[in-house]
Amino acid sequence: MSSPDIASILENSRELDRLRKEQEEVLVEINKLHKKLQATPEVVEKPGDSSLSRLKSLYIQARDLSEREVTISNLLLSQLDTFLPSGPPGQQRRKMEGNDQKRKRMKSDSDISRLSPSMRSHIEACVSLKDEQVAARVTSDAEKDEWFVVKVINFDEKTKEFEVLDEEPGDEEEGSGQKKYKLPPSCIIPFPKRNDPASTQEFPAGRQVLAVYPGTTALYKATVISTPRKRKSDEYLLEFDDDEEDGALPQRTVPFHKVVQLPEGHRQ
Repeated sequence: MSSPDIASILENSRELDRLRKEQEEVLVEINKLHKKLQATPEVVEKPGDSSLSRLKSLYIQARDLSEREVTISNLLLSQLDTFLPSGPPGQQRRKMEGNDQKRKRMKSDSDISRLSPSMRSHIEACVSLKDEQVAARVTSDAEKDEWFVVKVINFDEKTKEFEVLDEEPGDEEEGSGQKKYKLPPSCIIPFPKRNDPASTQEFPAGRQVLAVYPGTTALYKATVISTPRKRKSDEYLLEFDDDEEDGALPQRTVPFHKVVQLPEGHRQ
């Protein structure tokens, strides 16, 4: 196992731990609201009370965190399966008999049977991203993470790699044509569904996120100033790091479906 592989597994493990801690915090808030509503159920009838909408928001957040946990868990399973030997330790491989066609058929059947339900779910989720725009880390610079909007062309179930297309490469790129990359799932972050804002996790004010800078296809670290729910719109109000103008950080609006969770250990 190479150092990048180990680093990726450790990074996903830390992300899993962070997700579980955040789920515990959300659960505490849900339990507090439950106790409040049980003690004073009449509060929901008071004008301006937002207890039920807050409870709904917490449940949506808990569901999104749970789904994210499943995704990361499946990714870790995929990474570990790549390096674990198939079959009991010390078991010698049996010599396959028959012609080449029989060998191929037996290998295919074996590959299918080895896939766990969680692994199949992870692969299906990756395949479903075909033709979708996603955030992708396409650079190998160890000093910083650069994320861009790309389009998923295909997901190879054998190599477990995405083939993506950068439809608008920057001016500094060599050549003027579109560029293709092959990337592992750890370098891909799906965007929220723009036609289903109610099911999307809403990042609270003060949270650091990764967001598409207005007018570009590049993502940068930003801090949430106001959420779509507070603004009664489908946009976040954000302050991007290092976006200083006249000694202050301007506040910029970004659609909710162009804002994603900041990767663990992000460097920019």
